[in-house]
Amino acid sequence: MSQVILITGATSGMGELTASTLASNGYVVYAGTRNQEAPQSNIENITNIYLDVTKTDSIKNAVNQIIEKEGKIDVLVNNAGYGLLATVEDGTDEEMFNQFDVNVFGLIKMTREVLPYMRKANSGVIINISSFLGKIGLPLLAHYNASKYAVEGIVDSLRFEVSPFNIRVHSIQSGLFGTNFVKNGLVANAQTTSEESPYKELVAHFVPIVAKAINEGPTPQPIADAVKNIIEDENSDISIPVGAEAEAFVPLRKELSDIDFEQKIKETFAL
Repeated sequence: MSQVILITGATSGMGELTASTLASNGYVVYAGTRNQEAPQSNIENITNIYLDVTKTDSIKNAVNQIIEKEGKIDVLVNNAGYGLLATVEDGTDEEMFNQFDVNVFGLIKMTREVLPYMRKANSGVIINISSFLGKIGLPLLAHYNASKYAVEGIVDSLRFEVSPFNIRVHSIQSGLFGTNFVKNGLVANAQTTSEESPYKELVAHFVPIVAKAINEGPTPQPIADAVKNIIEDENSDISIPVGAEAEAFVPLRKELSDIDFEQKIKETFAL
């Protein structure tokens, strides 16, 4: 019987590509979408399912539907997420809460909902799509950074809780890939990006660097491949850096002192 996979945020970007990659390899994929009117996928083995990770009822309903139809959820891929572009000084209460509501609380709630079924089956894989920014800091992205640091902490702790039930937990620390993240996945604080901002020189210098790296970045196929590899390899590492930035900076973060690493970031991004 094919393994059943639930992916959040799976109708665009790397989530969509991951869904199609797994479906083409024979997995039964449920692709979470916030669009209640979304048409069904024309790809065999993919079923679009309404799933908003900020709404607990939506999470429960989606999981219940899958369990009723399939009887199990073998793999959860927590992919839904977005980035807030704001200085710490400018970020509003609503903006900072929303950032964590999607990237952290939604991930926890999704995981909480599938764990009883995985535990009873004595089997399961949870893969959290994190970022190299869960290991390093960059300006104007403190809220996003903090959310991804939190994801890494969840992975490290959850593994201890669920390993007795034969459930594996992993993170993929993504670099910058060519997706619609700048257009659809990035929310900018109006004060930070205004001409009157005391941070306008930093914004003018740094934002184009990140936007260019994403808009002109490589296909996120390596992310989809990494998800597949983790599912199929029981000996996968806990956290997998994927992409040029992740593969360069994550190991470097372990090798250098805090001060030396900060200096390396300043030199790399001309800060």
